[in-house]
Amino acid sequence: MRRPRGDLGSRPPRPTEGAACAGPGEPWSPSPNSMLRVLLAAQASAAQLTGLLLFPPIQPFCLGPSKWGDRPPGGGPHAGPVQGLQRLLEQARSPGELVRWLGQNPTKVHAHHYPVALRRLGQLLGSQPRPPPVEQTSLQDLSQLIIRNCPSFDIHTIHVCLHLAVLLGFPSDAPLVCVLERERRARLPPKPPPPLQPVLRGGQRLEAALSCPHFQRHPQQHLIRSLAEARPEELTPHVMVLLAQHLARHRLREPQLLEAIAHFLVVQEAQLSSKVVQKLVLPFGRLNYFPREQQFMPCLERILAREAGMAPLATVNILMSLCQLRCLPFRALQFVFSPGFINHINGTPHALIVRRYLSLLDTAVELELPGYQGPRLPRKQKVPIFPQPLTTDRARRKYSHKDIVAEGLRQLLGEEKYRQDLTVPPGYCTDFLLCVSSSGAVLPVRTQDPFLPYPPRPRPQARAASQPVTQDPAQRVVLMLQERWHFCRDSRVLLGSRALRERHLGLLGYQLLPPQPCS
Repeated sequence: MRRPRGDLGSRPPRPTEGAACAGPGEPWSPSPNSMLRVLLAAQASAAQLTGLLLFPPIQPFCLGPSKWGDRPPGGGPHAGPVQGLQRLLEQARSPGELVRWLGQNPTKVHAHHYPVALRRLGQLLGSQPRPPPVEQTSLQDLSQLIIRNCPSFDIHTIHVCLHLAVLLGFPSDAPLVCVLERERRARLPPKPPPPLQPVLRGGQRLEAALSCPHFQRHPQQHLIRSLAEARPEELTPHVMVLLAQHLARHRLREPQLLEAIAHFLVVQEAQLSSKVVQKLVLPFGRLNYFPREQQFMPCLERILAREAGMAPLATVNILMSLCQLRCLPFRALQFVFSPGFINHINGTPHALIVRRYLSLLDTAVELELPGYQGPRLPRKQKVPIFPQPLTTDRARRKYSHKDIVAEGLRQLLGEEKYRQDLTVPPGYCTDFLLCVSSSGAVLPVRTQDPFLPYPPRPRPQARAASQPVTQDPAQRVVLMLQERWHFCRDSRVLLGSRALRERHLGLLGYQLLPPQPCS
């Protein structure tokens, strides 16, 4: 009994050049060689054909499940016919033969057979130097077969078919490419809808921006706009504290924002505790900015008088910020230097830091407040103010120019003629200290006492207040290293702590290089 011609149970006879073969649903008339036209009306370039030839062979059953229920090789009734059809497609000698095997055996065709057919088509087109054009009917038939069965393909099969179709030269608006691309998108997991963003008003936007860890460091205009749009009831102490901390942390000396904080402090004076006030006042001292708000100092004096005994550390922190601004209230100083306050803080966990701040305040009284007549810090309670480089300098040591300057001094002067990171009374750490004679010669430090006396010796009335008298004719010169983080951002204004140190060293009699700017 003879089997039908398209049945895969027997090996079919090889077609000859002039033989006709049956197509999908209609008789086949052209010869196989007349099928070598590039897809639709496009011509395949050499690079596209090379890509097809280099594309790896499609392995059976590696493309995932399909609606035909693929079974692993070697098992099930379909294993033999499925592998046989793949071999026939891989050995096809013309595009017409490819279409014939796919069209005459619909029950034997699985999803992964279509990438095999597309790849073989590319090999056939690339096997001849100048392939003759392929009849559009063959390509349309192959495209329609893929389009018809595309909904049953898995995502990997769709990707492979789409890649091969592009390599074969199908234009982006061809029906085959459009259907494959639509099916590819349909297989993608759905994107979750973006979360609904709440509508934030001025104060809420300001708080949200300041609370974001990835907030930019140059947001002045955004902050000013949010602050201007906020209603008075939206500017809570929490929001204003966040703003103050942000300005201080990033050294942003923005007058409009600082004035807003000062105005808030004055308006909300009755509702603010000293623990909140210390955070609001922090950026003014750190950024060396005295606000134009006329009630700023009277307001702080009233708050200190009201709350000084309730929060000792907060009280001293407020005075430290005012010390950097050179506006210490006498009444508050008399309270913190009183025996009762000192005895109270000695038994607290933060006793050392409070004593250090009190020592600095006592130095400020000695050097800057000649009219003060109240109590002072007892000598036994004093500690070095800044016995080592400031925290910021230590944290950024690897970015500092200090080692370069030290090497230059060593080569120019020698190691015996300068001292680095020397702490001078009452406890200020200097970058570099040199002793210079009246003739301008640099003297070895070991032959001179590098320290000037503290407290400074009384000076005659005719001498300037900033030039204390010393018995030693040698002048002590402090070479000040000014790094970019010693200044407010985008400004030549020194930070409050640096300006305070340089101001006090100058009042002690040290010559500063570069010279301290007049303020």
